[in-house]
Amino acid sequence: MHLDPVDPDAVPALTDAEAARPDDAPRGHALEQASAERLARLAALHTRLIADGSRALLVVLQARDAGGKDGTVRHVFAACNPQACQVTGFGVPAGIETRHDYLWRAHAACPPRGAIGIFNRSYYEDVLAVRVHGLAPEAVWSRRYRHIVEFERMLVDEGTVVVKLFLHVSRAEQARRLRARLADPAKHYKYDEGDLDDRARWDDYTDAYRDVLRKTGTARAPWYVVPADSKRVRNYLIAGVLVRALEAMDPEPRVLPADRLNALRAALDARLAAEGTGGG
Repeated sequence: MHLDPVDPDAVPALTDAEAARPDDAPRGHALEQASAERLARLAALHTRLIADGSRALLVVLQARDAGGKDGTVRHVFAACNPQACQVTGFGVPAGIETRHDYLWRAHAACPPRGAIGIFNRSYYEDVLAVRVHGLAPEAVWSRRYRHIVEFERMLVDEGTVVVKLFLHVSRAEQARRLRARLADPAKHYKYDEGDLDDRARWDDYTDAYRDVLRKTGTARAPWYVVPADSKRVRNYLIAGVLVRALEAMDPEPRVLPADRLNALRAALDARLAAEGTGGG
């Protein structure tokens, strides 16, 4: 199965039921095999993207707390070549970031051509957390939807494909994961008391996310809502979205012209002959 982009005119309600495993998702061994095939295909396409060198892929990950962003990076993007795959996390602006516009740091972190970039949270926090927590007047954050659409249009025009993923978890699954963080000393570092404040604002975040999907989802930079209560299904679905995006890009390695290739072969053969190693 594959996820379809969100239709801005028919935005999902983001209910708990929509976070559950889809009925038509594979299970058990079939899920493992299908996921492995998608990750292998992702790795092959990423190699082609590197060799092509003319375009980039930006993947925006957004989720509620404990929604699975880190797990997605760890399990899905592990298939990619780390030399051309960069992850950027965005916390509360600090230092020089506070002296620039809110998109400045995001633009600086966008992937170069031939690479995949992952934003673990992103500039969308400036219309999500800023809105929900009242960190700026509505007159300020409401105009940012237009800024973001134009920013993404510029990225696409300049050769960066933009794919945006909202990892949707239910209240019950988020509660289970928060408890698990406190139960496991190895995960204590991931627990943030502020997560409870955000959980208390669940409905406000739902409204904010639905407006994001409605106002910033475009054909050129689509949103996908990923049912994320099941981590394994989440990874399978995300791998599918990425494979389809890269297949649509159809990256092709740069092939040398015949005369240039022949000249390089002759130079190599001459060097190896001079060394006495032969060329084969």
